[in-house]
Amino acid sequence: MSGRPEATAQGLPAGAPAGAPTAAPPAGSTAGGTRSAEAPRPTASGAAPEAAVRDVGPRRVRLSLSRVDPWSAMKLSFLLSVALGVMIVVAAAVVWFVLDSMQVFAKVEELLVSIGSENFLQLMQYVEFDRVMSFATIVGVVDVLLLTALGTIGAFLYNIVAALVGGLHVTLTDD
Repeated sequence: MSGRPEATAQGLPAGAPAGAPTAAPPAGSTAGGTRSAEAPRPTASGAAPEAAVRDVGPRRVRLSLSRVDPWSAMKLSFLLSVALGVMIVVAAAVVWFVLDSMQVFAKVEELLVSIGSENFLQLMQYVEFDRVMSFATIVGVVDVLLLTALGTIGAFLYNIVAALVGGLHVTLTDD
C-alpha cells in the first residue's frame, strides 16, 4: 500500500460512503490531477475569448529598477576590475614587445647619444621591461581597488536617488 487513497470508479476516495459529497477538481484539471490542453471555447457569439485575442502581438512589461544590492555591485565591480587590471598588464607587455621589436628604444637611445645628453640617457632605464611591468602591475592593483570602491559607492548612491525619484523604468517585450 502506498498510503495514498485510491479512487473508485465513481470518483470517490476509497472507503468513502456512496452518498458523500466530493470536492470538484480545480478548473483546467482533470480528476487525476493533470491539466487538460483544451483549445479556448467560443463564447455565445461564436468568437474566441478576449484573452486569446490579446496574445496576438508581443507582450510588453514595464519594470522599475528601484534598488541595487551594494554587496552584489561590489562583487561584480571587483571581478570586472580584476579583468581590467589583467588586461592592463597584458597590454603593457604587448606594447613593450612591439616597440622593442621595432627597435624604438634602441633608436631613441642612439638619438640621445648623438645629441650628447647624458641626463636623458638615464631616462632609458625607466623603459626597461621589468620596470614597465612593475608600473603596469601597480596601476592594475590601484585600478582594482578604485573601481571596486566606485562600484559599491555607485550602488549606494543609486539606491538613495532611486528612493527619491522612483528608480529606472524599463519596458521589456518578448519577440
